[in-house]
Amino acid sequence: MAATPRALAPALPTMGTLGPIQLHADAHNALNMALFYLRQPQANTGAARRKAVQALAALRGLPLAQEG
Repeated sequence: MAATPRALAPALPTMGTLGPIQLHADAHNALNMALFYLRQPQANTGAARRKAVQALAALRGLPLAQEG
């Protein structure tokens, strides 16, 4: 009995949830943006703080994404 292609496909995250790779990439990007804002001649600390909070939120989601 031949398996259908759908049975062989890896499970994808459901809509609205992010996988661990995407969460890691989001955290990395947010931290890079925070550093960018801080390295400007007139540092934008408010924007850097918001990006740091976004990075922490993505990192907090990693254990939940790895369980699923």
